[in-house]
Amino acid sequence: MIFESGNGEYVYKPSHRLVLIVMGALFTALATLVIFVAEGNGAEYFLPVVLFGGLGIVSLIIGFLGSDRAVAKIWGSA
Repeated sequence: MIFESGNGEYVYKPSHRLVLIVMGALFTALATLVIFVAEGNGAEYFLPVVLFGGLGIVSLIIGFLGSDRAVAKIWGSA
């Protein structure tokens, strides 16, 4: 996977994974909230749903399933 590649040093702390999971949950909740509040009042509300939802889902996947190196790459410390 893109985030798990590399052989160099990286800095990983368990708090990085926790914050990534919390951020992913918040972004996913925000995208879900936009879906329910907008109630289909136009196509322009899909942009925040796609952006926040995509970012949230990627963050949750890497936070729960990714290696320590993948989490460190998300934070830019690899």
